[in-house]
Amino acid sequence: MSSILDLVRPEIRRMKPYRSAQFADGLVRLNANESPWRPPGDQSRAGFNRYPEPRPSALTAGMAAHYGVTPAQLLVTRGSSEAIDVVIRGFCRAGRDGIVICPPTFGMYETYAQIQDAPIRRIALLRERGFALDVAGILDQWSDATRVLFLCSPNNPTGNSIPVAQIHQLAAALAGRAAVVVDAAYAEFSATDPTQELLGQHANIIVLRTLSKAMSLAGVRCGALLAAPELVALLGCVLPPYTFPAPCAEAVERCLEPGNAAEWRRRVERLRSERSRLAAALERLPDIRRVWPSDANFLLVEAVDAPRLVEAARRGGVLLRDFSWDPDLPDCVRITVGDTDENDQLLGALARP
Repeated sequence: MSSILDLVRPEIRRMKPYRSAQFADGLVRLNANESPWRPPGDQSRAGFNRYPEPRPSALTAGMAAHYGVTPAQLLVTRGSSEAIDVVIRGFCRAGRDGIVICPPTFGMYETYAQIQDAPIRRIALLRERGFALDVAGILDQWSDATRVLFLCSPNNPTGNSIPVAQIHQLAAALAGRAAVVVDAAYAEFSATDPTQELLGQHANIIVLRTLSKAMSLAGVRCGALLAAPELVALLGCVLPPYTFPAPCAEAVERCLEPGNAAEWRRRVERLRSERSRLAAALERLPDIRRVWPSDANFLLVEAVDAPRLVEAARRGGVLLRDFSWDPDLPDCVRITVGDTDENDQLLGALARP
Protein backbone atom coordinates (compact mmCIF):
# COMPACT_ATOMS: atom_id res chain seq x y z
CA MET A 1 0.00 0.00 0.00
CA SER A 2 2.84 2.42 0.77
CA SER A 3 3.90 2.57 -2.90
CA ILE A 4 0.64 4.16 -4.07
CA LEU A 5 0.49 6.48 -1.06
CA ASP A 6 4.03 7.63 -1.88
CA LEU A 7 2.74 8.90 -5.23
CA VAL A 8 0.25 11.27 -3.60
CA ARG A 9 1.51 14.86 -3.55
CA PRO A 10 3.82 15.29 -0.52
CA GLU A 11 1.94 18.36 0.67
CA ILE A 12 -1.29 16.32 0.69
CA ARG A 13 0.42 13.55 2.68
CA ARG A 14 1.51 16.14 5.24
CA MET A 15 -1.94 17.70 5.57
CA LYS A 16 -4.02 17.44 8.68
CA PRO A 17 -7.73 17.33 7.79
CA TYR A 18 -9.73 20.43 8.64
CA ARG A 19 -11.48 20.03 11.98
CA SER A 20 -15.08 21.13 11.52
CA ALA A 21 -17.66 21.65 14.25
CA GLN A 22 -18.66 18.37 15.89
CA PHE A 23 -22.32 17.39 15.95
CA ALA A 24 -24.20 14.93 18.13
CA ASP A 25 -27.86 13.99 17.99
CA GLY A 26 -29.96 15.44 20.77
CA LEU A 27 -27.55 18.25 21.67
CA VAL A 28 -28.15 21.94 20.99
CA ARG A 29 -25.80 23.11 18.25
CA LEU A 30 -24.21 26.40 19.26
CA ASN A 31 -20.80 25.56 17.81
CA ALA A 32 -21.20 26.10 14.03
CA ASN A 33 -22.57 29.65 13.67
CA GLU A 34 -25.81 28.44 12.07
CA SER A 35 -29.22 30.06 12.16
CA PRO A 36 -31.57 28.53 14.76
CA TRP A 37 -34.61 28.84 12.41
CA ARG A 38 -35.58 26.83 9.36
CA PRO A 39 -36.22 28.82 6.16
CA PRO A 40 -39.82 29.11 4.89
CA GLY A 41 -41.02 25.96 3.13
CA ASP A 42 -38.26 23.76 4.54
CA GLN A 43 -39.59 20.20 4.85
CA SER A 44 -36.19 18.49 5.02
CA ARG A 45 -35.32 15.97 7.70
CA ALA A 46 -32.41 17.84 9.29
CA GLY A 47 -33.27 21.42 8.34
CA PHE A 48 -31.67 23.58 5.67
CA ASN A 49 -30.47 25.94 8.39
CA ARG A 50 -28.07 23.27 9.64
CA TYR A 51 -24.83 22.26 8.02
CA PRO A 52 -24.79 18.67 6.76
CA GLU A 53 -22.29 16.21 8.19
CA PRO A 54 -18.70 16.99 7.17
CA ARG A 55 -18.79 13.57 5.48
CA PRO A 56 -22.24 11.95 5.10
CA SER A 57 -21.86 8.77 7.14
CA ALA A 58 -25.28 7.19 6.47
CA LEU A 59 -24.99 7.92 2.75
CA THR A 60 -21.44 6.54 2.67
CA ALA A 61 -22.60 3.32 4.31
CA GLY A 62 -25.55 2.97 1.93
CA MET A 63 -23.45 3.56 -1.17
CA ALA A 64 -20.74 1.22 0.07
CA ALA A 65 -23.30 -1.55 0.48
CA HIS A 66 -24.66 -0.78 -2.99
CA TYR A 67 -21.21 -1.16 -4.60
CA GLY A 68 -20.09 -4.06 -2.41
CA VAL A 69 -17.23 -2.30 -0.61
CA THR A 70 -16.63 -1.13 2.96
CA PRO A 71 -17.47 2.45 3.99
CA ALA A 72 -13.74 3.11 4.47
CA GLN A 73 -13.22 2.37 0.76
CA LEU A 74 -15.68 5.02 -0.43
CA LEU A 75 -15.55 8.80 -0.67
CA VAL A 76 -18.81 10.51 -1.60
CA THR A 77 -18.34 13.19 -4.26
CA ARG A 78 -20.58 15.58 -6.18
CA GLY A 79 -20.86 13.38 -9.21
CA SER A 80 -17.98 11.29 -10.48
CA SER A 81 -16.66 14.46 -12.16
CA GLU A 82 -15.62 15.84 -8.78
CA ALA A 83 -13.82 12.57 -8.09
CA ILE A 84 -11.72 13.17 -11.23
CA ASP A 85 -10.74 16.57 -9.86
CA VAL A 86 -9.89 15.07 -6.46
CA VAL A 87 -7.61 12.45 -8.03
CA ILE A 88 -5.72 14.94 -10.21
CA ARG A 89 -5.28 17.46 -7.40
CA GLY A 90 -4.25 14.67 -5.05
CA PHE A 91 -1.56 13.14 -7.27
CA CYS A 92 -0.36 15.88 -9.60
CA ARG A 93 1.89 18.76 -8.60
CA ALA A 94 1.19 21.70 -10.91
CA GLY A 95 3.46 21.78 -13.93
CA ARG A 96 5.29 18.59 -12.91
CA ASP A 97 3.17 15.46 -12.58
CA GLY A 98 1.03 14.39 -15.52
CA ILE A 99 -1.80 12.11 -16.59
CA VAL A 100 -2.44 9.75 -19.50
CA ILE A 101 -5.78 9.70 -21.28
CA CYS A 102 -6.97 7.55 -24.19
CA PRO A 103 -9.03 9.63 -26.63
CA PRO A 104 -11.68 9.75 -27.77
CA THR A 105 -12.87 9.73 -24.17
CA PHE A 106 -14.58 11.83 -21.50
CA GLY A 107 -13.41 15.43 -21.86
CA MET A 108 -13.35 16.28 -18.15
CA TYR A 109 -10.08 14.39 -17.58
CA GLU A 110 -8.39 16.93 -19.80
CA THR A 111 -10.28 19.87 -18.33
CA TYR A 112 -9.36 19.12 -14.72
CA ALA A 113 -5.75 18.41 -15.71
CA GLN A 114 -5.55 21.80 -17.40
CA ILE A 115 -6.95 23.50 -14.30
CA GLN A 116 -4.23 21.81 -12.22
CA ASP A 117 -1.58 22.52 -14.91
CA ALA A 118 -0.88 18.79 -15.11
CA PRO A 119 0.81 17.68 -18.36
CA ILE A 120 -1.40 15.45 -20.53
CA ARG A 121 -0.19 12.55 -22.66
CA ARG A 122 -2.69 11.15 -25.15
CA ILE A 123 -2.52 7.51 -26.28
CA ALA A 124 -5.39 7.18 -28.74
CA LEU A 125 -7.79 4.27 -28.82
CA LEU A 126 -7.41 2.08 -31.91
CA ARG A 127 -10.42 2.98 -34.04
CA GLU A 128 -9.67 0.30 -36.63
CA ARG A 129 -9.96 -2.30 -33.86
CA GLY A 130 -13.27 -1.01 -32.51
CA PHE A 131 -11.68 1.71 -30.32
CA ALA A 132 -9.56 -0.87 -28.51
CA LEU A 133 -7.14 0.21 -25.81
CA ASP A 134 -3.50 0.49 -26.96
CA VAL A 135 -1.94 -1.29 -23.98
CA ALA A 136 1.50 -1.60 -25.59
CA GLY A 137 1.48 2.08 -26.54
CA ILE A 138 0.58 3.15 -23.00
CA LEU A 139 3.41 1.14 -21.46
CA ASP A 140 5.99 1.95 -24.16
CA GLN A 141 5.38 5.69 -23.86
CA TRP A 142 5.09 5.83 -20.07
CA SER A 143 7.01 8.59 -18.33
CA ASP A 144 8.26 8.65 -14.75
CA ALA A 145 6.60 12.06 -14.41
CA THR A 146 3.17 10.53 -15.03
CA ARG A 147 1.07 9.84 -11.96
CA VAL A 148 -2.41 8.88 -13.19
CA LEU A 149 -3.82 6.74 -16.01
CA PHE A 150 -7.51 7.33 -16.79
CA LEU A 151 -9.47 4.45 -18.32
CA CYS A 152 -13.16 4.91 -19.07
CA SER A 153 -15.03 1.60 -19.27
CA PRO A 154 -17.57 1.53 -20.84
CA ASN A 155 -15.96 4.43 -22.65
CA ASN A 156 -17.73 7.71 -23.29
CA PRO A 157 -18.45 8.47 -26.14
CA THR A 158 -17.55 5.22 -27.95
CA GLY A 159 -19.57 2.89 -25.69
CA ASN A 160 -17.15 -0.06 -25.65
CA SER A 161 -15.79 -1.73 -22.52
CA ILE A 162 -12.12 -2.40 -21.83
CA PRO A 163 -11.42 -6.11 -21.26
CA VAL A 164 -10.78 -6.52 -17.55
CA ALA A 165 -7.63 -8.55 -18.30
CA GLN A 166 -6.10 -5.43 -19.88
CA ILE A 167 -6.91 -3.34 -16.80
CA HIS A 168 -5.26 -6.00 -14.61
CA GLN A 169 -2.22 -5.93 -16.90
CA LEU A 170 -1.85 -2.16 -16.70
CA ALA A 171 -2.44 -1.98 -12.94
CA ALA A 172 0.22 -4.63 -12.35
CA ALA A 173 2.71 -3.00 -14.72
CA LEU A 174 2.19 0.42 -13.14
CA ALA A 175 2.23 -0.69 -9.49
CA GLY A 176 4.34 1.80 -7.55
CA ARG A 177 4.42 4.10 -10.58
CA ALA A 178 0.89 5.37 -11.05
CA ALA A 179 -2.73 5.29 -9.99
CA VAL A 180 -4.97 3.53 -12.52
CA VAL A 181 -8.40 5.20 -12.49
CA VAL A 182 -11.27 3.18 -13.92
CA ASP A 183 -14.19 5.48 -14.66
CA ALA A 184 -17.14 3.06 -14.49
CA ALA A 185 -19.96 5.60 -14.82
CA TYR A 186 -21.81 3.30 -17.24
CA ALA A 187 -20.94 -0.07 -15.70
CA GLU A 188 -24.55 -0.92 -14.85
CA PHE A 189 -25.39 -1.14 -18.56
CA SER A 190 -22.56 -3.57 -19.31
CA ALA A 191 -22.66 -7.35 -18.96
CA THR A 192 -20.00 -7.33 -16.24
CA ASP A 193 -18.89 -5.06 -13.42
CA PRO A 194 -15.27 -5.69 -12.33
CA THR A 195 -15.26 -3.09 -9.53
CA GLN A 196 -14.79 -5.47 -6.59
CA GLU A 197 -12.41 -7.72 -8.52
CA LEU A 198 -10.11 -4.83 -9.43
CA LEU A 199 -10.13 -3.25 -5.98
CA GLY A 200 -9.45 -6.62 -4.37
CA GLN A 201 -6.32 -7.29 -6.42
CA HIS A 202 -4.60 -3.93 -6.95
CA ALA A 203 -3.71 -1.26 -4.40
CA ASN A 204 -3.21 1.32 -7.17
CA ILE A 205 -6.71 0.94 -8.65
CA ILE A 206 -9.27 3.71 -8.14
CA VAL A 207 -12.82 3.14 -9.41
CA LEU A 208 -15.22 6.02 -10.04
CA ARG A 209 -18.98 5.45 -9.90
CA THR A 210 -22.03 7.66 -10.28
CA LEU A 211 -25.72 7.49 -9.50
CA SER A 212 -26.54 9.89 -12.35
CA LYS A 213 -27.12 7.23 -15.00
CA ALA A 214 -28.69 3.93 -13.96
CA MET A 215 -30.11 5.36 -10.72
CA SER A 216 -31.85 8.35 -12.36
CA LEU A 217 -30.16 10.88 -10.05
CA ALA A 218 -28.36 13.20 -12.48
CA GLY A 219 -29.96 16.25 -10.87
CA VAL A 220 -28.72 15.27 -7.41
CA ARG A 221 -25.04 15.04 -8.49
CA CYS A 222 -23.90 12.08 -6.42
CA GLY A 223 -20.82 10.03 -7.22
CA ALA A 224 -18.19 8.02 -5.44
CA LEU A 225 -14.48 7.38 -5.45
CA LEU A 226 -13.66 3.77 -4.49
CA ALA A 227 -10.14 2.79 -3.44
CA ALA A 228 -8.08 1.32 -0.62
CA PRO A 229 -9.05 2.87 2.76
CA GLU A 230 -5.69 4.58 3.28
CA LEU A 231 -5.89 6.20 -0.13
CA VAL A 232 -9.51 7.26 0.38
CA ALA A 233 -8.51 8.92 3.66
CA LEU A 234 -5.69 10.85 2.01
CA LEU A 235 -7.69 11.97 -1.01
CA GLY A 236 -10.52 13.01 1.27
CA CYS A 237 -8.23 15.76 2.55
CA VAL A 238 -8.59 17.47 -0.82
CA LEU A 239 -12.32 17.99 -0.27
CA PRO A 240 -13.60 20.67 2.11
CA PRO A 241 -16.16 19.69 4.74
CA TYR A 242 -19.92 19.91 4.15
CA THR A 243 -19.54 19.30 0.41
CA PHE A 244 -22.61 17.10 -0.02
CA PRO A 245 -25.96 18.83 0.69
CA ALA A 246 -28.25 17.15 3.21
CA PRO A 247 -31.36 17.17 0.93
CA CYS A 248 -29.36 15.42 -1.78
CA ALA A 249 -28.14 12.84 0.71
CA GLU A 250 -31.73 12.20 1.81
CA ALA A 251 -32.83 11.72 -1.82
CA VAL A 252 -30.04 9.22 -2.49
CA GLU A 253 -30.75 7.28 0.69
CA ARG A 254 -34.39 6.89 -0.37
CA CYS A 255 -33.37 5.60 -3.80
CA LEU A 256 -30.94 3.09 -2.28
CA GLU A 257 -33.59 1.51 -0.06
CA PRO A 258 -33.68 -2.27 -0.68
CA GLY A 259 -37.27 -2.19 -1.84
CA ASN A 260 -36.26 -0.17 -4.91
CA ALA A 261 -33.58 -2.58 -6.15
CA ALA A 262 -35.89 -4.58 -8.42
CA GLU A 263 -37.12 -1.41 -10.12
CA TRP A 264 -33.57 -0.26 -10.89
CA ARG A 265 -32.81 -3.66 -12.42
CA ARG A 266 -35.96 -3.49 -14.55
CA ARG A 267 -35.03 -0.05 -15.82
CA VAL A 268 -31.53 -1.14 -16.78
CA GLU A 269 -32.90 -4.15 -18.65
CA ARG A 270 -35.41 -1.96 -20.47
CA LEU A 271 -32.64 0.40 -21.57
CA ARG A 272 -30.52 -2.51 -22.74
CA SER A 273 -33.45 -3.80 -24.77
CA GLU A 274 -34.14 -0.36 -26.23
CA ARG A 275 -30.44 0.03 -27.01
CA SER A 276 -30.55 -3.10 -29.17
CA ARG A 277 -33.80 -2.07 -30.87
CA LEU A 278 -32.59 1.46 -31.54
CA ALA A 279 -29.24 0.26 -32.90
CA ALA A 280 -30.93 -2.11 -35.33
CA ALA A 281 -33.32 0.59 -36.53
CA LEU A 282 -30.55 3.16 -36.98
CA GLU A 283 -28.47 0.74 -39.03
CA ARG A 284 -31.28 0.59 -41.58
CA LEU A 285 -31.29 4.36 -42.17
CA PRO A 286 -29.49 5.53 -45.35
CA ASP A 287 -27.97 8.56 -43.57
CA ILE A 288 -26.06 6.37 -41.09
CA ARG A 289 -22.96 4.46 -42.17
CA ARG A 290 -22.25 2.62 -38.94
CA VAL A 291 -23.56 2.04 -35.42
CA TRP A 292 -20.79 1.14 -33.00
CA PRO A 293 -21.43 -1.63 -30.43
CA SER A 294 -22.21 -0.23 -26.99
CA ASP A 295 -22.16 -1.41 -23.38
CA ALA A 296 -23.49 1.96 -22.16
CA ASN A 297 -26.82 3.82 -22.27
CA PHE A 298 -25.92 5.52 -25.55
CA LEU A 299 -24.90 4.69 -29.10
CA LEU A 300 -22.14 6.22 -31.20
CA VAL A 301 -23.07 6.41 -34.87
CA GLU A 302 -21.10 7.40 -37.94
CA ALA A 303 -23.27 9.52 -40.20
CA VAL A 304 -23.06 10.46 -43.86
CA ASP A 305 -23.39 14.09 -42.71
CA ALA A 306 -23.30 14.49 -38.91
CA PRO A 307 -24.51 18.13 -38.69
CA ARG A 308 -27.38 17.32 -41.05
CA LEU A 309 -28.36 14.32 -38.92
CA VAL A 310 -28.32 16.42 -35.77
CA GLU A 311 -30.41 19.11 -37.42
CA ALA A 312 -32.95 16.57 -38.67
CA ALA A 313 -33.34 15.26 -35.14
CA ARG A 314 -33.73 18.81 -33.79
CA ARG A 315 -36.49 19.56 -36.30
CA GLY A 316 -38.23 16.48 -34.94
CA GLY A 317 -37.90 17.75 -31.36
CA VAL A 318 -34.87 15.68 -30.32
CA LEU A 319 -31.39 16.81 -29.26
CA LEU A 320 -28.33 14.71 -30.15
CA ARG A 321 -24.63 15.23 -29.38
CA ASP A 322 -22.51 16.08 -32.42
CA PHE A 323 -18.91 14.85 -32.06
CA SER A 324 -17.88 15.46 -35.66
CA TRP A 325 -15.69 18.38 -34.53
CA ASP A 326 -13.38 15.85 -32.83
CA PRO A 327 -10.60 14.62 -35.18
CA ASP A 328 -10.82 11.21 -33.48
CA LEU A 329 -14.56 10.99 -34.28
CA PRO A 330 -15.14 12.29 -37.82
CA ASP A 331 -18.81 12.24 -38.83
CA CYS A 332 -19.81 10.81 -35.43
CA VAL A 333 -22.90 11.56 -33.34
CA ARG A 334 -23.72 10.25 -29.86
CA ILE A 335 -27.32 9.24 -29.20
CA THR A 336 -28.59 8.61 -25.67
CA VAL A 337 -31.00 5.69 -25.43
CA GLY A 338 -34.36 7.02 -24.24
CA ASP A 339 -37.64 5.30 -23.49
CA THR A 340 -39.64 3.66 -26.26
CA ASP A 341 -41.61 6.79 -27.18
CA GLU A 342 -38.49 8.99 -27.23
CA ASN A 343 -36.59 6.55 -29.42
CA ASP A 344 -39.55 6.26 -31.79
CA GLN A 345 -39.75 10.04 -32.00
CA LEU A 346 -36.06 10.15 -32.97
CA LEU A 347 -36.42 7.41 -35.58
CA GLY A 348 -39.42 9.16 -37.07
CA ALA A 349 -37.51 12.42 -37.32
CA LEU A 350 -34.52 10.79 -39.01
CA ALA A 351 -36.69 8.88 -41.45
CA ARG A 352 -38.29 12.03 -42.86
CA PRO A 353 -36.91 13.09 -46.27
